[in-house]
Amino acid sequence: MANHKSALKRARQSEAQRIVNQVHKSRAKTAVKDLRALLAEKNLEQAKKALIDTVSILQKTASKKVIHKKKASRKVSRLARAVNKAVASQQKPV
Repeated sequence: MANHKSALKRARQSEAQRIVNQVHKSRAKTAVKDLRALLAEKNLEQAKKALIDTVSILQKTASKKVIHKKKASRKVSRLARAVNKAVASQQKPV
């Protein structure tokens, strides 16, 4: 445990920031999970709308440096590819 006044303050600040970061990370994970659930249900119209929201959330999370910007970019790319693949497979006559 910290003993100096400045170290105690830094510990308080770190704990507060950890909680804020946890909120942002949880929000991003939930958005990704919800989008994947929509894709699994073949609910493509809502999935397209959810993709836009999810991309925004991931980019905001990366801009706050809660997750790495390349991780956010990779997730966005994979989600967009999954949505596009689902849309294309539905439009294809079988």
